[in-house]
Amino acid sequence: MIDQYSFGASALAFLIAFVAAGVFTIAFKIIYQVATPYHEKSLIREGNTAAAITLGAALLGYVLPLASALTHTVSLVEFAVWALLAGVIQIVTALVVQRLVMRDFNARIQRGEIAAATYMASISLCVGILNAACMTN
Repeated sequence: MIDQYSFGASALAFLIAFVAAGVFTIAFKIIYQVATPYHEKSLIREGNTAAAITLGAALLGYVLPLASALTHTVSLVEFAVWALLAGVIQIVTALVVQRLVMRDFNARIQRGEIAAATYMASISLCVGILNAACMTN
């Protein structure tokens, strides 16, 4: 027999966590797009696969630590702190790559170069995986 009170409390906790994670993900996407000098939305609408790969991997690299934070935190405030930290780390990493490692990155994405997008996607995912793993302690 299912305890309706326990299920109700669990369902409410699920909804709160899911909505919070969704809001943080949308906020990250907006901030990430502001931090890049090119316009992902326009480029993706024009069929620029490189922009789609880069943005998609940045989102995945951000959501991985969010999932870890959801499983390892006990309060919404603690989750929010980890979500904020994960976003900062992901955006700073992207900016370091764009400004120090591959200075022509932005132009390469605008030209639709898949090699540059794949490189940045790999970095975004690696940072996200490491970020998520570090949140387990």
